[in-house]
Amino acid sequence: TIVVLVNDPGFATQDQNLFTGNAMTYYGRWTYKYEEGARQGAKAVLIVHETAPAAYPWSVVESSNTGSKYTLIDDEKNISDIPVMGWIDEQAANDIFAQAGLDYQTEKAKALSPDFKATPLNAKANLTLNSEISQAQSHNVVAQLTGSEQPDEYIVIGAHWDHFGTKQTNEAVKIYNGAVDNASGSAATVEIARILSKIHQQTPFKRSIIFANFTAEETGLIGSQQFATGDIVPTKQMVALLNIDGMNVLDGVDYILQYGKGMSEMENYLADAAKAQGRHVKMDPRPQNGLFFRSDHFSLAKQGVPSLLFMSLGDTDPDYIAHKYHKETDDYSPQWSLGGVKQDIELIVDIATKLANNGDWPAWQADSDFKKKRQQERP
Repeated sequence: TIVVLVNDPGFATQDQNLFTGNAMTYYGRWTYKYEEGARQGAKAVLIVHETAPAAYPWSVVESSNTGSKYTLIDDEKNISDIPVMGWIDEQAANDIFAQAGLDYQTEKAKALSPDFKATPLNAKANLTLNSEISQAQSHNVVAQLTGSEQPDEYIVIGAHWDHFGTKQTNEAVKIYNGAVDNASGSAATVEIARILSKIHQQTPFKRSIIFANFTAEETGLIGSQQFATGDIVPTKQMVALLNIDGMNVLDGVDYILQYGKGMSEMENYLADAAKAQGRHVKMDPRPQNGLFFRSDHFSLAKQGVPSLLFMSLGDTDPDYIAHKYHKETDDYSPQWSLGGVKQDIELIVDIATKLANNGDWPAWQADSDFKKKRQQERP
């Protein structure tokens, strides 16, 4: 069993020379902790939750990790997966370390040293986990406008259609509608498809455009992972992905958020489209949250497809993350003006239209972790 911290050493030390400093890399994401634990042969991985490095309170961990969990079935029937993957809060970590004769805060401070080596806990636990494994089926919803000149080159516009459904508590059944996250994004994808279809009827796009509403994003980007296997379209034929995950349902703003800095040439398209609207690009104000690694575009980025994330969760609504994100209170309000939705739909249509006609293949920046994969597929 491995006990690990969430986020990067750069965040913990605020040292800009460690990783990318305060901005999270994929190595700080909880998903990576499980992946690396599996590679090292761990039988269990427990992640210690703290609100600041995790970027969300313990209540989000609870709502996201109770009930059924899902994964894709791989060729090896998932035998390489870690049997036990879980989170513990900081108080539980203090208690566990104390029972092993160690002080959690002291050991955490030691972990900040570059020459740190893991400390054996010398503790044992007897657990009984009752679980049931079953197979289920869900669907990505995919549509296509076929290009007139390069039909085998694809612009992908996507969003996830899932949320958490219903959850039974002792008191009642809670309904999680996920109105912002991400009914707003999946509805926007349909509206963008309507707009682009109308344009295509008048003047056909040279390239094809795919509209994809992905399933099971909230349980680990599963739908987009399946899409990224290339069973519908090989990723080497995908020019770019524009991913929508939580729109600004309030009034329009004079900026557009950019997630990830210096990632790819797609950022130039974002800046140009924003300028055409009289807006400017604003860098992610919370880079420590690692939002670039937390939505469906990341599944495609890992396969080398340059991507942009359009997300406004908590940006124009300061109350959203604390009281609505992944809670039953993420519900539609008639008070929404939807000015921001209209604004961003028009921006995405602009970018998609340019890419569908100009023949450009946006590249990853030289120091990007995703450049190598793209070069392998498109040398």
